[in-house]
Amino acid sequence: MSTVLQTASGFTFEYENLFGEGKVTAAEIAAIEAKIAKAHRAIEHMRATGEVQGHLSKDGAPEKVLFTQLPYIAGGHLNSPDSIARLKTFGASLQNRVDTVVSFGIGGSYLGNKVLFDVHCGEFWNSQTAEERGGWPKLYFSGNNLDPRRTGELLAQLQREARLKSHHQSGSPYRVCLVVISKSGSTIETTATFMVLYDALKQSGLPLEVEVVAVTDPADGAQETVLHRLARTHGWPMFSVPDGVGGRFSIFAEVGLVTAACIGMDIEAFLAGARAMDEACRTPDLYRNPALLNATLKYLAAENHGRRLEVFMPYADYLKSVSEWYIQLLAESLGKRSDRQGNLVYYGRTPIVAVGTTDMHAQTQQHQDGAKDKVVQFLRIADWGASLIVPDVFPDEAAVAKFSGLPMAAALEVARESNAEALAADGRFSAVFVLPSLNAFHLGELLYLLALSVAYEGELAQVDAFDQPGVEAYKRIMGPKLSELKRSLTSTGE
Repeated sequence: MSTVLQTASGFTFEYENLFGEGKVTAAEIAAIEAKIAKAHRAIEHMRATGEVQGHLSKDGAPEKVLFTQLPYIAGGHLNSPDSIARLKTFGASLQNRVDTVVSFGIGGSYLGNKVLFDVHCGEFWNSQTAEERGGWPKLYFSGNNLDPRRTGELLAQLQREARLKSHHQSGSPYRVCLVVISKSGSTIETTATFMVLYDALKQSGLPLEVEVVAVTDPADGAQETVLHRLARTHGWPMFSVPDGVGGRFSIFAEVGLVTAACIGMDIEAFLAGARAMDEACRTPDLYRNPALLNATLKYLAAENHGRRLEVFMPYADYLKSVSEWYIQLLAESLGKRSDRQGNLVYYGRTPIVAVGTTDMHAQTQQHQDGAKDKVVQFLRIADWGASLIVPDVFPDEAAVAKFSGLPMAAALEVARESNAEALAADGRFSAVFVLPSLNAFHLGELLYLLALSVAYEGELAQVDAFDQPGVEAYKRIMGPKLSELKRSLTSTGE
């Protein structure tokens, strides 16, 4: 039986080191055939109606789940022709006008946006000239931690850039756009850092212009959030954090697409990739449905073989942020105390970030010789385009001359293959996702596959993949503690 599943686009799931004798077997899959079919029917029902068995919002009210609608741009959808046009108009308004965008968000509002930035822009975007960036602004992230040092240094960097522009362009104002992403507007990390930078930039005395864009709950009237009210009061443009789309799925909504618009990324291609993957996953045939197969194999690896950790290991520096995004997706979706019947199950795999080849020198010792409790999910790029060739710089030094003539991309794949073979030889489980190339379309395919996989696995495990009750526990403790801190500072006059 083939252990390679390839979609029409060339996206490939290779699972020979996860399926077969000594791994997840065909007999194990056959034993839960009815459960797999039920899971597929449940997700088809969710696609058609938004309904998920037993799913409630954090307020205890029934809530639809709508992320599977997002790849489809259509009138009446969360992503409509009008909403996409508005995003693109917003992006065009920044090009050749705004110097820098600062994106404030946490959770999916940061992690998903960082993925889009890393893949489209790379590490050195902010060091390029405006011409080299095609007139698109620099982009910095904040609001994902309460770190006072980094927040202060970001402020200092923006002020430094404003002074430099004023010096070199005869007092021309430095323009900063602050994009604040929060459904409620009261998330402390996002709100606090935004207020610090907003106030400091406005009061800087520099030739500096500040504009704000809010991405928040679209509800008006009695349901209006604080961020919506601030935006309405101050006349800030607004985009939506839609109902029915949890933060970890919101990369396909305006939450993520607003960053794509800021950097000139191809929004339609990204959503087309997600749509292509969704269409590939409509079949009930397990061995032709990449998301259902991925979910089934990981579920059985955990339940029957004790593989309760998942190392997500792309062989690409700029895909590390995909691993970090996946951490939230897997942890919040599947890390659940109870199943739908109220039974204590303590379900879920612990996700681990790794990057090849970097972490072959840091983590592979544990992967290879530690407890057999992991699935290593590799991710590789098939075609890097033009690859750098290692030159023969020191021909008299045999220890380094042996590397000369090697294409870096090919050597990277040899390293990954060697890692996979070593793990497999010792009964360690792994699988590979292969992107034909690294672009917006194939990125959309990958991220959507992962999102749909956790939806399927939630059905297999009978846990709600769309709530996050555990997150509320620390919030209930933190709120009163912050109030007490403020009272104590007020009483001491600090």
